[in-house]
Amino acid sequence: MVEQTLNMPNGIVAPRVVVVVCLLKGKKVLLGRRRSSIGDSKFSLPSGHLEFGESFEECAARELKEETDLDIKNIELLTVTNHVFLEEAKPCQYVAIVTRAVLADEDQEPQNMEPNMCDGWDWYEWDNLPKPLFWPLEKAVQAGFNPFRP
Repeated sequence: MVEQTLNMPNGIVAPRVVVVVCLLKGKKVLLGRRRSSIGDSKFSLPSGHLEFGESFEECAARELKEETDLDIKNIELLTVTNHVFLEEAKPCQYVAIVTRAVLADEDQEPQNMEPNMCDGWDWYEWDNLPKPLFWPLEKAVQAGFNPFRP
């Protein structure tokens, strides 16, 4: 992957696009505890940066495979959100493309393929999510977001 940062006037970094995956299994969703400079130790949905020329669906499938070794199907767009992280050491902005998907094979189990980025993956009931949640997810849940709704 080629990482490129566009610096704007006065040192501000251009917004980045991230694709988030709400992976559903029955009444549960897949979450992992982040190991990152942004949202460290908080529970989050799988996600990753959109690469040049990639569709949202391709990015969702690639990122989920890279992070969990899971294959998915029925990928669909749910919503788009905008997050500005002003409290970070380096302020940044992310546009999040939120998708929903299911496992391609119900017998698959998530593997922690990037232990430097995540403490591990597990399935959680949507109505009983672990704490603390990564603030974009927490804010969405508080606003009524639910990936199980049509």
